[in-house]
Amino acid sequence: MIRIDCPVCGRRDHTEFRYGGDATKPRPAHGTSAPAVWHDFNFLFDNPKGAHTEYWQHVLGCRRWLVVERDTMSQAIASVGLARGSVR
Repeated sequence: MIRIDCPVCGRRDHTEFRYGGDATKPRPAHGTSAPAVWHDFNFLFDNPKGAHTEYWQHVLGCRRWLVVERDTMSQAIASVGLARGSVR
């Protein structure tokens, strides 16, 4: 079981969160990118082994988006921070 330390709500079970994707992948520019670029962004991805930076949303808590550094082999979490803004 993965336990994520939400900066707002504290330590919670991973079932309260929704995985949001790779936080290292650059997002295409709105309105200027071809549909094929958006297709690749949404549907083609790597499956890294080891340390990885990901987006997670705390859907059953504060609903904030988080940036989580997680080892995909051991599920160990190195760090958690807010994706944008600060704790209110």
